[in-house]
Amino acid sequence: MVSHLQPELPPISLRMCDADRLRNIAEAASEKYPQTTDFLAREIERAEILPDARLLPGLVTMDSEVTFRDDISMQERAVTLVYPEAADVDAGRISILTPIGAALIGLSVGQTIEFQTPGGRWRSLTVLRVQQSR
Repeated sequence: MVSHLQPELPPISLRMCDADRLRNIAEAASEKYPQTTDFLAREIERAEILPDARLLPGLVTMDSEVTFRDDISMQERAVTLVYPEAADVDAGRISILTPIGAALIGLSVGQTIEFQTPGGRWRSLTVLRVQQSR
């Protein structure tokens, strides 16, 4: 899923607790959301797994508030990345099982990722700010 514009995916990191739970979610939802869960599973596999207790300023983790820019439309959006049961698009809480959620997890401030949506369109997102949940 690497485009010709940005041949390499950026390095990403996940907390151990997030990686374990995300693996289970991806497996459980694989029939309902095959493309997104495949993408999420690949992201988990390529991530550096970090201890849960380590402070991770600027890293997109579960339940963090992320401000990102869509590099095609240049629009900025702030969302909170959540597990599927807590998702509420109107409240800005996006599920990890969305293409945007799967793309953002593990990125750090300043990183950009390109990915293909299930509809076949290419997207490019850049992380501008991350605020960890309290």
